[in-house]
Amino acid sequence: MSVQDILVQKGQHIEFIGPDVKIAQAILHLASKRIGALLVMDDARRILGILSERDIIRALVAGSHALDDHVRDHMTSVVVTCPLNTSVAEVMDMMTRGRFRHIPVVNDDELVGVISIGDVVKHRLAEMESEKSAIIAYIAAG
Repeated sequence: MSVQDILVQKGQHIEFIGPDVKIAQAILHLASKRIGALLVMDDARRILGILSERDIIRALVAGSHALDDHVRDHMTSVVVTCPLNTSVAEVMDMMTRGRFRHIPVVNDDELVGVISIGDVVKHRLAEMESEKSAIIAYIAAG
């Protein structure tokens, strides 16, 4: 199973924000969409970074005026991406080793989606349930 399989089920909608938006606005965006991270993109839809809940917490701890800071001041600027054909096991390993929970998915250098660790776990649990059902059916037929 690959990242593409997850995106087929999840969809390819991408939530993003500009680098000059204030942290307070970014928090409202995250809350309204009930998500944990936003891609930070320029007008040409190039990835400049990612702003996660963790980035916001670090910003708030660093200073009392963080809500008025710009997203670019607190985003993670080194963003790991993966191609559509990345296996679920590979992306789980990437997320675990890198200690991040969101990864943009690219196809021929074009952004096609974002998956979270929750998406990966949900997909893996469905896979395991399917395998369990197949084993039970096999044993029952034998």
